[in-house]
Amino acid sequence: MIERYTLPEMGDLWSEEAKFQSWLDVEIAATAAQCELGRVPPEALATIRDKAAFEVSRILEIEAEVRHDVIAFLTNVNEHVGDAGRYIHVGMTSSDVLDTGLALQLKRSVAVLRTELDQLADALRQLARTHKDTVMIGRSHAIHGEPITFGFKVAGWLAETERNRERLERLERVVSVGQISGAMGTYANTDPEVEAITCRILGLEPDAASTQVIGRDRHAEYVQTLALVGASLERYSTEIRNLQRTDVLEVEENFAKGQLGHAP
Repeated sequence: MIERYTLPEMGDLWSEEAKFQSWLDVEIAATAAQCELGRVPPEALATIRDKAAFEVSRILEIEAEVRHDVIAFLTNVNEHVGDAGRYIHVGMTSSDVLDTGLALQLKRSVAVLRTELDQLADALRQLARTHKDTVMIGRSHAIHGEPITFGFKVAGWLAETERNRERLERLERVVSVGQISGAMGTYANTDPEVEAITCRILGLEPDAASTQVIGRDRHAEYVQTLALVGASLERYSTEIRNLQRTDVLEVEENFAKGQLGHAP
């Protein structure tokens, strides 16, 4: 995405810093789960919560040597927490961190998208009401037809936007799934209770049946839903652009103070 068109909060969510922070959130939550079950001393958990940190540059430096991203991350974290680091990542496999951390990022990103779509729906609703009696030419295949109102046209966009809001609401549930099931997802080296408590702390649901990785259909649905939302936005934008053509000029865009030219 071109930086100019990237929402700052969305860009921050998908930075390297945010990725590693989500990994750290998972590791601390899993350690807290182990502590709740009496398997980690409270003082060790307190040390981890107080001192756990990382530096992206240091992780990349270690990864260049060990050729493993999670090992590099854990090595860097342990440089901060000292002896208490032996309680981090117990019974876990790399995918527990990668996939559950990704779930946190996906969930947070959907929340941002839902907020933006809520604002779009509110704006469209107001626009439709304002122009419910604003008469314009109706078109079929760009050919003039019966007259309509601009509010009627916008109402169609609003209806589609409302369906996209429902899709995002479902999507948030679909991607909010974590796992702490160990190698092969068999819980051979960890207790399912650790997974349940960790997910509760993180605001996720345990995956019904992870096989070391969270089902990729969830990620596919994320991409498909974004494609549907994006297609809707493209349709509205293309129609507005066509209606702004000099030979049509039925709508005009607002200009901000100091703005020059037209946005692409």
